[in-house]
Amino acid sequence: MAPTTLHLRHETKPLEHRSALTPTTAKALLDAGYTVNVEKSPARIFDDEEFASIGCSLVPTGSWREAPADHIIVGLKELPEEEFPLKHVHVSFAHCYKQQAGWETVLSRFPRGGGTLLDLEFLQDPKTGRRVAAFGYSAGFSGSALALKNWAWQQTHPASEPLPGVESYPNESALISDIKTDLEAARAKAGRLPRVIVIGALGRCGRGAVDMCLKAGIPDEQILKWDMAETAKGGPFKEIHESDIFVNCIYLSSKIPHFVNLESLKEPGRQLTVVCDVSADTTNPNNPVPIYTIATTFKEPTVPVEGLEGAPLSVISIDHLPSLLPRESSEAFSNDLLPYLLTLNNWQNDPVWAGAKQLFDEKVATLPKETLN
Repeated sequence: MAPTTLHLRHETKPLEHRSALTPTTAKALLDAGYTVNVEKSPARIFDDEEFASIGCSLVPTGSWREAPADHIIVGLKELPEEEFPLKHVHVSFAHCYKQQAGWETVLSRFPRGGGTLLDLEFLQDPKTGRRVAAFGYSAGFSGSALALKNWAWQQTHPASEPLPGVESYPNESALISDIKTDLEAARAKAGRLPRVIVIGALGRCGRGAVDMCLKAGIPDEQILKWDMAETAKGGPFKEIHESDIFVNCIYLSSKIPHFVNLESLKEPGRQLTVVCDVSADTTNPNNPVPIYTIATTFKEPTVPVEGLEGAPLSVISIDHLPSLLPRESSEAFSNDLLPYLLTLNNWQNDPVWAGAKQLFDEKVATLPKETLN
């Protein structure tokens, strides 16, 4: 039997430097008998030569489109916005299972071409129901860092100047050092450090957000760590209104009361000037932070909340925050995913991948018939 071929595609999302496969995990796959084709990529944090030197075959950028139908296409973020039907099995985050804007267009490409989506967001251990691999910790860590950076910027710059674009960092130490420098300048001007509320603090994402705050020097007593027990009564919550920074780290699976909304923000005494919606459910009708309507980017990290009096309030809603630390976040995610990547040669009979296929079939069944033509 011919070896199973995995095709690692180049990421096209602006400033996306992460990779679903790393040289370390690609080497493990090669050693297990897989063929690994890697598209040349100027954006990927790992150099092409790092893959070539361990035995991967380098192939042209974007060549996944013409790859044989039995090759499995591996990526991270969503595919480019194109319309042709998809014939392959794709392993990636597609962001089309929660009624996001344009979900029908994205999802319908697979059944129209006979392809399959194995969505990385929904790979779960059937025994525990927990995701087998996630960027949650990295997302929370990076989101919290940008929230602190934005607050510090607000203290040292005119309200008319939004936080400028940011680039990825080579490692965690460099990021922490930069945020500490920003906060020291802000404390010199404002005479204090911010109060931060993290909702979803017990999950991986929330732990990352809290850890970033602590490593940046925010005192523990100035970090409100909330989870389901604290939000059970239903919002909006005055504790958000009274904090400087709100970092939303929940995993949204159903409609819940708003944590904060425009009405609650108009109450007197608002201290809040920064929201980082790590969940980034921007177009989800159930978003519990319905105070913004667009996803922000590393190039333009913030969007102002309109219609408020008092201090300006801005939102960070970047949907690929872990790319702020692309090498470390890629290594952690790919290492967690590796045991399941090693079963892709028989994915139909692996309970984790089979569960993802079942969910795909269920979501396809909800597509409007006109999208399948």
